[in-house]
Amino acid sequence: MDTFFKISERNSSVGNEVIGGLTTFLAMSYIIAVNPQMLVAAGMPFEAALTATCIGAAVMTIAMGLIANRPVALASGMGINAIVAYTLCLGGVNVDWRVAMAIVMLEGVVIFILVACGLRKAVMDAIPASLRHAIGIGIGLFIAFIGLKGGGVIVSSESTLLTLGDLSSPVAIVSLVAIAIAVILQVLNVKGGLLISIVAATIVGIPLGVTPLPTSWNFGLDFSAFAAPFQTIPGTDTMAIVQVFLQPALLLFVFSLLMSDFFDTMGTVVAVGQRGEFADKDGNVDDIQPILMVDSAAAAVGGFCGASSITTFVESASGAAAGARTGLSNIVVGLLFVVFAFFAPVIGMVSSSATCGALVVVGYLMLSDVAHIDWENIEHAFPAFACIMGIPMTYSITNGIGFGFISYVVIMLVTGRAKEVKPLMWVASLAFLLMFVLA
Repeated sequence: MDTFFKISERNSSVGNEVIGGLTTFLAMSYIIAVNPQMLVAAGMPFEAALTATCIGAAVMTIAMGLIANRPVALASGMGINAIVAYTLCLGGVNVDWRVAMAIVMLEGVVIFILVACGLRKAVMDAIPASLRHAIGIGIGLFIAFIGLKGGGVIVSSESTLLTLGDLSSPVAIVSLVAIAIAVILQVLNVKGGLLISIVAATIVGIPLGVTPLPTSWNFGLDFSAFAAPFQTIPGTDTMAIVQVFLQPALLLFVFSLLMSDFFDTMGTVVAVGQRGEFADKDGNVDDIQPILMVDSAAAAVGGFCGASSITTFVESASGAAAGARTGLSNIVVGLLFVVFAFFAPVIGMVSSSATCGALVVVGYLMLSDVAHIDWENIEHAFPAFACIMGIPMTYSITNGIGFGFISYVVIMLVTGRAKEVKPLMWVASLAFLLMFVLA
């Protein structure tokens, strides 16, 4: 096992990998509850949505561990699942959920072909170092924002958009306890500190009524959503994937989902790579092609099994921060997804307040790259700024990257330095511009 996963070579240990895997799983486990809820809104049976979510995440996370040997976990992506439920199925498009899954699967197939041709890696290589750093910094702010918002420390406001929450509320108290424990253990350099903070905050939340206790158990699996694109739409004789081609307008959603998957993963891999020590100071990720191949295949698998698009999870950075360095941590995450396909109520006990501390500390760690940006050079500094601010403020990694790309090529063009921009940066920036216009 040590030889296969290169545990000693990467200065890790089995204990570190297990703790890192547990930390990543707990940080991303909310998807077990959230994704089925969204897919139920789209018309899918709950048991089928739960099985698809857990088994899809398990299979692709383990595949990433075995093939790429990096601590990058995967599950149904937030954002795309919302598009599937509230735009494709419930919005003006109003298609059957099986058709929506066919669109997701087609997007995955296209992006897999692009990766196999080397395009995705070539785009990453074309990105200036300042923007690579900015992506990680922006995601760090995004992670911290998710933690604070989910933990009730900051709340929405009609007058100021955001404001300080009620810190005397039980939800906020548990969040503050989680932050305090995570920070203190980080200062003391305690291994597994982020995981300890999650477990401790979950326990603290029980008497405060924040930690939901299981009321029922579900031991069954429902695979009826699998092969969704090849199922016949009820009331018709048409296969779901055929329906996509019968309505060419649906192919625009293939492009939209592709853009989101393409650049979300790029930003996530850089961010996790910097925490997991497999990306250099300029954001160049070691041996990235296998990671991109597995991630691209995961999008297609997600559509096939009815889980929405499966993609790399930025919460993997919490596991990397906790010590995960190899794909062994992925095996831990994958097995836990399988277990909780049967015991979903248990993971439901981990509230967003409990994970708040881990996400805030990870956000802090990821902001260290801000020192690597040359803030005196506006040609690179402003696009970096646009990216950093765009990610948390639009609640989208893709949008933030798009702001950075477009502003970079525009600045280089008006300053007469267009020749310094690599061709794929022009192509990517144009694609982002089209995405924003067509959205």
